[in-house]
Amino acid sequence: MTEHPAMKTPSIRARIWRLFSKPSAHFSLGAILLYGFGLGIVFWGGFHWAIELSNTDTFCLSCHEHAQYTLPEVQQTKHYTNVSGVKATCYDCHVAREWLHKVTRKVYVTNEFFHHLEGSIDSRAKYEAKRLAMAQDVWESMRESDSRECRNCHSYDAMNATAQEGLAARQHQLAVERGVTCITCHMGIAHKLPSGAPERKLLSETP
Repeated sequence: MTEHPAMKTPSIRARIWRLFSKPSAHFSLGAILLYGFGLGIVFWGGFHWAIELSNTDTFCLSCHEHAQYTLPEVQQTKHYTNVSGVKATCYDCHVAREWLHKVTRKVYVTNEFFHHLEGSIDSRAKYEAKRLAMAQDVWESMRESDSRECRNCHSYDAMNATAQEGLAARQHQLAVERGVTCITCHMGIAHKLPSGAPERKLLSETP
């Protein structure tokens, strides 16, 4: 018995083409993929835009009430005003540049938004009462990441020790030899050390 042409099983190529061209009664798979690709671009663009927007000083200062106390301190340091004109922003010191670490940091600090709504540090007295604990939290995070945010701009390998003052050159050499991370010596480099902070010592003064 000869099989009727209309009853012949479609080839694999024909079935795949039918899947792409007519996966449903209303939309072809090609159209669905095209719409999905377009929506993906819009979503990714919007997500990236929001991430970059949150990396500006304007955004950071819009919620951090304590900026009115800490910003004047930062403005008096070489991280803000110096002969080269290179200025460190909130993002440079507090957010990683690598994408995964950056997004992880963004997720972690969402709790600060709720503290903003609660008014946890909306007065000088509240801020000073929590300043040491907040500083220690940042220092611990930087120790765990080997001062990753400092290394956004600074690198032992790129330092010209011969151009540094003798004391600085010696301390940096000791740091390299001992595997000491930046924040060990540079607490309070941009923000005033809070009351009760551990005393800083030169590496040459410690075994």
